[in-house]
Amino acid sequence: MIQLPPQLQILLAYEPVDFRQGIDRLAALCRHKLDHDPFSGTLFLFRNRRATAIKLLVYDLC
Repeated sequence: MIQLPPQLQILLAYEPVDFRQGIDRLAALCRHKLDHDPFSGTLFLFRNRRATAIKLLVYDLC
């Protein structure tokens, strides 16, 4: 189970992404399309084209 602190910022990428891409590509999408630092502690949520799966990207600052 994932515990989310109340101050956690969550950003949703509403455009679908190709899940064959690695974590580096998702981090690049955070920087260029969402204009946020992937290492800031923000939780980024991605979905596939059919909207049947999600991927979460978060850097734990602890």
